[in-house]
Amino acid sequence: MPDERDAPHGPRGFGPVIVAAAVVIRDGRVLLTRRAEGQHLAGMWEFPGGKLEDGESPEEALVRECREECGIDVDVLEILDVTHHRFPEKDVLLLFYRCGLRAGDVRHLQVADHAWVAPAELNRYPLPPADGPVVARIQALGLDA
Repeated sequence: MPDERDAPHGPRGFGPVIVAAAVVIRDGRVLLTRRAEGQHLAGMWEFPGGKLEDGESPEEALVRECREECGIDVDVLEILDVTHHRFPEKDVLLLFYRCGLRAGDVRHLQVADHAWVAPAELNRYPLPPADGPVVARIQALGLDA
């Protein structure tokens, strides 16, 4: 039987793919990154993060993914939201964490672009539908640095 960790998108029938996403806040703005061409949901904006690797905690995944994707070091502060979303090809359990920027300038290592966005402006960016609940939560909480 195939192992879901070996599958590129965690096919249905194997349980959800667990993804940790960083809501990095600096000077009252939230970091968004744009997915590169050739990736699932290419061109869409999202919070940096990704799938957990074997034996990795969500917090460890966030630190690793932010470094790999953007070249930044983050401090994981608190969990903001947990959502489940069904894409046609996979189920995803998303764990959104509030993070602080510890060090580094954002670089486009595995992303096409980035933007620091005021919470009230998040809806102007095309985000995956799975990110909708956390955007509403960020706006309701009035998160700042």
